[in-house]
Amino acid sequence: MSDHRPTDAAAKPAPANFLRAIIERDQQAGTYEQRRFAGSPGDAAHHEAGGIDPARVRLRFPPEPNGYLHIGHAKSICLNVGLARDFGGVCHLRFDDTNPEKEEQEYVDAIEEMGRWLGWDWNFNGTAHKFYASNYFDFMYQAAELLIERGLAYVDEQTPEQMRANRGDFGKPGVDSPFRGRTPAENLARFREMRDGVHPDGAMVLRAKIDMAAPNINLRDPALYRIRRATHHNTGDKWCIYPMYTYAHPIEDALERISHSICTLEFEDQRPFYDWVLERLTETVTLPDGRQVGGLLQHPLPKQYEFGRLNLSYVITSKRKLKQLVDEGHVNGWDDPRMPTLAGLRRRGYTPEAIRKLADDSGASKHNIWLDYSVLEGCLRDDLEQKAHRGMAVLDPVKLVLSNWAEVFGSDAYTEDCSQPALPHSAIAEGQTPPPDRAFNIGKEVWIEREDFEETPPKGYKRLFPGNLVRLKGGYVVECTGCSRDASGQVTEVLAKVIANTKSGTPGADSVKAKAAITWVAVADGVPAEVRLYDRLFSEAQPDAGGKDFLEALNPNSLKVITAIVEPSLAAAQPDQKFQFERHGYFVADRKDHGVGGKVVFNRVTGLKDSWGK
Repeated sequence: MSDHRPTDAAAKPAPANFLRAIIERDQQAGTYEQRRFAGSPGDAAHHEAGGIDPARVRLRFPPEPNGYLHIGHAKSICLNVGLARDFGGVCHLRFDDTNPEKEEQEYVDAIEEMGRWLGWDWNFNGTAHKFYASNYFDFMYQAAELLIERGLAYVDEQTPEQMRANRGDFGKPGVDSPFRGRTPAENLARFREMRDGVHPDGAMVLRAKIDMAAPNINLRDPALYRIRRATHHNTGDKWCIYPMYTYAHPIEDALERISHSICTLEFEDQRPFYDWVLERLTETVTLPDGRQVGGLLQHPLPKQYEFGRLNLSYVITSKRKLKQLVDEGHVNGWDDPRMPTLAGLRRRGYTPEAIRKLADDSGASKHNIWLDYSVLEGCLRDDLEQKAHRGMAVLDPVKLVLSNWAEVFGSDAYTEDCSQPALPHSAIAEGQTPPPDRAFNIGKEVWIEREDFEETPPKGYKRLFPGNLVRLKGGYVVECTGCSRDASGQVTEVLAKVIANTKSGTPGADSVKAKAAITWVAVADGVPAEVRLYDRLFSEAQPDAGGKDFLEALNPNSLKVITAIVEPSLAAAQPDQKFQFERHGYFVADRKDHGVGGKVVFNRVTGLKDSWGK
């Protein structure tokens, strides 16, 4: 089915968790076997006209389009899409766009793009299951009028401060609003005035009439509608009243015939209200005037289940705080490679496979999960180790001059072809054709890492120092003879002699033993590159814990931009192509700023091993 994400580990059995147990139980009991679905969202009459639902389960991922998806959203996507795939169903993409003041089309587009990048396609049975809560506003309004007519909702004209004070707390019951005793006719007239724009923003709200003494404060007459004059990205200026999320959410699930509504733990206390809304809209009752009303929804109703959030150290996932980072210029947009947004992680060089592995390996439990950021980095290394082409880059270059080059090869201008595998043999599966070797030159002058030379080496140092032999990886063995310095004492050149007939891959390669091999790039064909050395955005593991100002935990060293020298194969990289820079770690050609034949720009994704704090 096309809505299924790629099966990264198809041979592995799906990990057991409480959500799988719930779905297995419901399928064994036939809870949703007779559920009807008319091919599109709708009320009870609409679905009754349809056939038996071909999807054995219906789940949903319901982002609010008020920011970009982040790593926590990826966990929810992978969980819902994976359960839908494994139990013969579909996962809907639903934009929970009930708050027009914070929602933008940019966010809608970015959510779709990142969902597809992660490997999710919301098609099932030949139909796209992409929906908008705002397309249900007419039904939500109809349902609100039904609640009013039944005496289950009223218009409250208290100020927000009065409502807050009269709500009570965990040790004190709430106080009834002075407007709670209005008749249904009075409330209906007032609600229609709200709809028609008669009253200013914030002047009144529609509230459910449940129980102001309920132990669960969420049942103390929660708000259903508020007045907000704001242009909506989907409905324009049709409405000046908008439903509250806690009222809209269960209705959206029911109209789409969701079977299992899976959300994070902060919604657990809202579950009784979720059930209350659905039951009241499913009931058929007779009003005092003899009219029979209700039955807007039908059984079986969706059921809400909560799981623990995925949290990573050194990361914040509050969209409000992420937006603050963007708006105040602490980062360069939502796709800044230091951001935990999926757009940022993609630009940083993370792969969908690595993120899906993190989501799958972290499982699903009834407790919030904290993982060290290094776990995500480990997932990426596992993915790229076998497929990222290798290359040599010198990040802190100093020139190595082979003083006897002309003596050995006849001319200082002579260069010689060299090659190295693009992937190590261990990364090539049996029967797989290896990629072409990388080609580069060696000449009299090459760039090496400044740290690869020590005039007075510490104990155990095996790289270049006077009298020591070192192999230039893929090239020749050289013997260090000294260095040149400028007036300040800075090393400007390292001097060495090339040892003839020791080129890698030739019969004489092993005739001279060197204790170390170092990476290098020839001056003749090396290409300057802008390399962005990204690190963690925050220097504290939980930057906003305990109400701290997260901005004070920003890592001043989260980005360092250098000019490096890279071998020709790296300069020819396509945007978003990943590499392992030998010795240094994993890098990606920046998807926005790198241009083939133009500016060469690489981002550091992660090192070859976890070195944070070491």
